[in-house]
Amino acid sequence: MSVQDEIKKQVTSNKVVLYMKGSPDFPQCGFSANAVNILRACGVNEMFTVNVLENPEIRQGIKQYANWPTIPQLYVDGEFVGGSDIVTELYQSGELQKMLQS
Repeated sequence: MSVQDEIKKQVTSNKVVLYMKGSPDFPQCGFSANAVNILRACGVNEMFTVNVLENPEIRQGIKQYANWPTIPQLYVDGEFVGGSDIVTELYQSGELQKMLQS
């Protein structure tokens, strides 16, 4: 299975997927911590996370998959939502909560 196929499977097999640095309990960067905190504030208890620091192929592949240069990257229902700044904006506007409820 190619890295792109693996990413596609992860993204489409789970409702909420976060590619991040570290883990939800031990984020390795402030942006990843911000994304986790926002998801938790939205009531997301179950999310599929991928620590890109443990897998350089996924770390590079996810940037190509979404054509997005930074990490974290959030996917909901198989769709790319955005990075930390976009997730923050969507949360503040209430849009992220709507996405997560559907």
